[in-house]
Amino acid sequence: MSEDQPVPVEDAESPASAGDAGGGRPSFVRRLLRSRTARAVTAAGLAGALLGAGAVAWRTDTLPLLGPAPCWNSLGDASVSGLFGDRRIEVDEQSLHNSRQGDGLSYGQCRITSFKDDRALRQVTVNVHQLDGLRGTDSTRWPQEFLAAGMVSLGGELPGMVSASRGWLALPQGCTGRGNFSGPTVVEIGMGRAGLDFPSDLATEDRDALTDALVDAANGVIRSFGCSGSYPSPRTLPPIGTWQDGDAAALCGTKGFALPAAYRKELSRTRTGAGAAGPARVCEVGGDYREPVLRLTTVVDPALAEIFSWDSLRTGASVKGTTGYGKTTGGRAVYRARCQTGPVVFVVEQLRQTAKGGFTLTDELLPGYVAAEAERIGCGPQKLTLPSA
Repeated sequence: MSEDQPVPVEDAESPASAGDAGGGRPSFVRRLLRSRTARAVTAAGLAGALLGAGAVAWRTDTLPLLGPAPCWNSLGDASVSGLFGDRRIEVDEQSLHNSRQGDGLSYGQCRITSFKDDRALRQVTVNVHQLDGLRGTDSTRWPQEFLAAGMVSLGGELPGMVSASRGWLALPQGCTGRGNFSGPTVVEIGMGRAGLDFPSDLATEDRDALTDALVDAANGVIRSFGCSGSYPSPRTLPPIGTWQDGDAAALCGTKGFALPAAYRKELSRTRTGAGAAGPARVCEVGGDYREPVLRLTTVVDPALAEIFSWDSLRTGASVKGTTGYGKTTGGRAVYRARCQTGPVVFVVEQLRQTAKGGFTLTDELLPGYVAAEAERIGCGPQKLTLPSA
């Protein structure tokens, strides 16, 4: 573990970040938590005092934990130890609601920060919310963090993905329900800055710890919602994806999908998320600096595909296809196809300019990418007509 080296975290005494629906904890709690004696009152007076404010907070100096387990009594000692070792931790926990709060799609959030003396070392945030497709609020920022090439499928009965810094797991629809143009309700876990997923023993250790905590948290939420069943422990995960020399004639390992000759020298490296039969397959394409210029995503999970509903219907120039439709906006193109398994979404994004300048690669690549990927997953043939054609 890397906890002897401090990592950037939110100020433990500041209000929650923009993604925190619960807001900051009251100032009297901040003062109380400065004292190590605070842990003695957590299960009773402190928890009761904070419940009306929609949050619970406590601190413990040693493991095993005193009082309820963190994050809605879901994270066991093994999961907490895997993430934080024997460090002192502080927990900020928003009450978990079994219905969406206000006009938003959030069900609750929990944040755990570990300390060495008074120095914050590591912070992990667990968030529960329904992914939105109707208004497009989750179609851009959420995939940047949670549908990246550094992530792998959890596999088996676990509908989710994980990396060394981020993970998500969809809750059973029979427990949470799902409306039109809505994605699944997911439990997310995040640690540090997204994208720090380069292969190493430490990254593998962090990814395994995040995975265990993610499954624990999801099962805790299922119990809190009054639903039966639970997710099993995850199987052995595939290795973390590495940047490799790409095959220009089979870009991202997709047979029949070629990179235009003018870009082959500059865009010579690729990284593809591992794991068969996962909810999405993500490939990043770049040069020598491990900075992706392109991100190519195929979403085969029907519920997850709904988060791109707005993008495929209401923004940009129209794209028509054999059994689908989409939109292109220069730097990003989204195409939604009707397949036997349900809707499948193909996304082509140009994240940075190439040496040739401009953002023209999305339109150049979209028809070939959709045709080849649709053939790979058994949803072909797909022939697209772009607005300029």
